[in-house]
Amino acid sequence: MIPPRPALLTAMIALALLPPLSAAQAQGGNRPRQLIPVDPARAAELYVSNRPEDHPLADYARDIADKARTDSLFEARSRGVMDFRKVSYKSSVGDLDIPAYLWQPHKKRGPRGHAAMVWVHGGVHGDVDIGFFPFVREAVERGYVVIAPDFRGSTGYGQAFHNAIDYGGYEVDDVTSAYDWLVKNLPQVDPERIGIMGWSHGGYIALLAVLRDSTPFKAAAAIVPVTNLIFRLSLKGPEYQRYFATEPRLGGLPYENPDTYIARSPLYLVPKLRIPLLVHVATNDEDVNFVEDQQLVWALRAEKPDLAETKIYQDPPGGHSFTWRLNPRTLERDDTPESRDSWNRTWAFFEWVLRPYQDRSQPEIKPPGGP
Repeated sequence: MIPPRPALLTAMIALALLPPLSAAQAQGGNRPRQLIPVDPARAAELYVSNRPEDHPLADYARDIADKARTDSLFEARSRGVMDFRKVSYKSSVGDLDIPAYLWQPHKKRGPRGHAAMVWVHGGVHGDVDIGFFPFVREAVERGYVVIAPDFRGSTGYGQAFHNAIDYGGYEVDDVTSAYDWLVKNLPQVDPERIGIMGWSHGGYIALLAVLRDSTPFKAAAAIVPVTNLIFRLSLKGPEYQRYFATEPRLGGLPYENPDTYIARSPLYLVPKLRIPLLVHVATNDEDVNFVEDQQLVWALRAEKPDLAETKIYQDPPGGHSFTWRLNPRTLERDDTPESRDSWNRTWAFFEWVLRPYQDRSQPEIKPPGGP
């Protein structure tokens, strides 16, 4: 049977590229395999293991010391400004205690008197650092209670906690468990007025927390978020890929476990959005490249125009960190017009949904002659 024309053409090209046969081979001898030399250094550079023991190492002692210094700075800078303490809670997955930072106004309202937000830090193996302070202070001044978890994989808690990282998996449960802790332990927090906000990897977690079949959060903001792991890992290369392929529940690269990577990519979960969502991205982002983020922006604008508020900032100073600019000496905000615009829009968005200025612990005062 003559093969179809494309297949026949492919076969002819393959035959044409083969080296000529020797006389012995032409008489029936076996063709030797053609060996292509490989640069060992280049091969090692490109190799990506899927073994957990090959997960990139860190300086765990240094990270623990840095975390202790961060805790001390938060304590000192919060004193007299807002009520601060560090707490921990059991993840809903049930296997780990999750440390978290908690900030509240000194003067607290009665039951259900405060709106609250869960803030999610960025970075693969990142953590809540002192850069949070000026932004948290503004949130508390606006009446919010803020909790910021160091979910599994965060730095500063030793090797076991570091290597428990589960990107887009159990870490999302660690973060959403902060909602349960707030409701159980702080009667002044209104369960119906809790939002979630994150940056970069934290924005990714915020997206996954609300793009589920059900979510306890009433509003979410994702700033320069990771959106599509399949696209992202193909763009970033082996050095970055090793952080993912060696995680036990990912078990390799996207081609080895495509269904899990799709399930952990917010882009493919947009139809599940049921609450108001704000997304801000930057065209000059060189971490979560704009070609990744624009996919989510386009999907939200097409499928969820009534729920999603999106804005693309054209080459803002700072790129990926354009909303998170700090003066290195004072650790106060170092704003640009773009960062101020983004934060103003973000505060207005959450105020529209969560009403942080309302004290719902007080009975509603009706005007004279009202119904």
